[in-house]
Amino acid sequence: MQLLPTGMQSFEIIRKKNYLYIDKTEKLLQLAKTDNSYFLSRPRRFGKSLTISTLEAMFQGKAELFKGLYAEEWVKEQANHPNPVITLDMSGLDSYENIKEIDESLISDLQHIANEYKINIDKERNAKAMFKKLIYTFYEKFGSVVVLIDEYDFPITEYIDNIKMADKVRKFLRNFYITLKTYTKYLRFVFITGISKFTKVGIFSGLNNLNDISMSEKYGDVLGYTQKELEDNFSEWIEITAQKKSINKQKLLEKIKEYYDGFSFDGITRVYNPFSVLNFFDEGNFYNYWYNSSTPSFLAKYLKDHKIKDSDEYRHLKVSSNFTNTNEIEHASPESFLFQSGYLTIEKWDEDKNEITLDYPNEEVRDSLPNLYLYNIYNINDYVQLANDILTYLKNGDMMNVMLIFNRILARIPYEDFANDNINKKTIESLNEEQKKAFKKIIYSKKEKWYRSLFIMLLSVVKVQIYPEVHTNTGRPDIVIPFDDKTIIIEFKLAPTSKDVKAKKKEGEEQIKKYISAYIDTSSLMNEREKKIITAVFVADDKKRQIVV
Repeated sequence: MQLLPTGMQSFEIIRKKNYLYIDKTEKLLQLAKTDNSYFLSRPRRFGKSLTISTLEAMFQGKAELFKGLYAEEWVKEQANHPNPVITLDMSGLDSYENIKEIDESLISDLQHIANEYKINIDKERNAKAMFKKLIYTFYEKFGSVVVLIDEYDFPITEYIDNIKMADKVRKFLRNFYITLKTYTKYLRFVFITGISKFTKVGIFSGLNNLNDISMSEKYGDVLGYTQKELEDNFSEWIEITAQKKSINKQKLLEKIKEYYDGFSFDGITRVYNPFSVLNFFDEGNFYNYWYNSSTPSFLAKYLKDHKIKDSDEYRHLKVSSNFTNTNEIEHASPESFLFQSGYLTIEKWDEDKNEITLDYPNEEVRDSLPNLYLYNIYNINDYVQLANDILTYLKNGDMMNVMLIFNRILARIPYEDFANDNINKKTIESLNEEQKKAFKKIIYSKKEKWYRSLFIMLLSVVKVQIYPEVHTNTGRPDIVIPFDDKTIIIEFKLAPTSKDVKAKKKEGEEQIKKYISAYIDTSSLMNEREKKIITAVFVADDKKRQIVV
């Protein structure tokens, strides 16, 4: 069995040391043959850097690395007249403290590339001048130049919480990258990757010859593993893992698919997260490898400064098909950030309606969302312990202590982070009485749902089996939690004022009475007829932001 290249980004090392490599050179060859310029956006840990490394080896004509791969013959021919390659990893600069240090870091990297080709060029006054000089010098000595830029947006997203500085970096990079347009006649091929896509970063406003293939069906599987690639390349690992887990191969494949598949960037092709798959076969356990490999700092910073939806509201969310074409970082929508960073994916693309439906791609991401929200947004550092405490009391049927623990969590959340607490009062005042009534009804419904979603997120952390909004012939209970000896039904209500608490509690109790009967009659699906049923109504006081009795 070949070794797994877990976390490896060097194509040359993978091939020389005989690590497993899933052959993507057919797609890369399609790009290389066009002698054109491309941009590809993908989430972190999806193989962008390995793709850059593979293209570098292709254009350098390193034929010995491509034996048995689709592009073998093309690279053999390329070895007769290799192109000089300028490869820049913008996430690996020495410093991002200020524009001057970013500029000096780029100059250093360009000088290093010149040294690798044994070219002596004097240090220029700035990175742009150095870039131009290196391209021209390479062209004069070796012929047409290939430029590969990885993580082009990293210096900008480092300042997502400092828009003023982000704008300075954006202008600096716009000036640097525009060289790729002004020096087009010296270039054979350009390939740029990143996580985000912003039209005013400079790449998209200045380089009108750049082809964006991020959401192209033709290249939907250029990164990530398809089902066929998984089964063909990991067959031995699948067999061994199935034996270790004492389950049959088909059951294992179904679970791997549920956990790590589902990413789609064109609405048609579905791919597995390569980082998670490699780590799964290496460790042999279902775990959130992708999320725990480090949440991108730009996303965490953005989420702290922007009002995002309740996590349930992103399920099957419909957006315009151009929703990623944001003019500036500060105006980017949360769904755009979540999509480009991999937390949301394309469930369906309706070209006739110019509409995309987004959803969470798989179980790993769905499991990771509670961590993202609870830690990065609500700053509840000990949420795992608190979730375990809630689970203990649920198992004991002690709903009063469940409520008390939940209130401890609510007390830690700043008031401005509660759902819809940033509603513009002037907007409400401009409505007539009938409109105000309808508006408030919508807002109260969203707030009520927020409490329920937060509770579900906490239980998700400790892998509790939850059935939200179970359909019955008398309605949908908010939460149904089945245990071996009992079933718990919880209804959430929002009381606009303290005076409304009793009425809301009674309303919830009346609903649950209907649910119990319907639930028992339709419970064969979960085989719970003989279980004890425990019910609770959690009424949230909108003013106190606490669950009250």
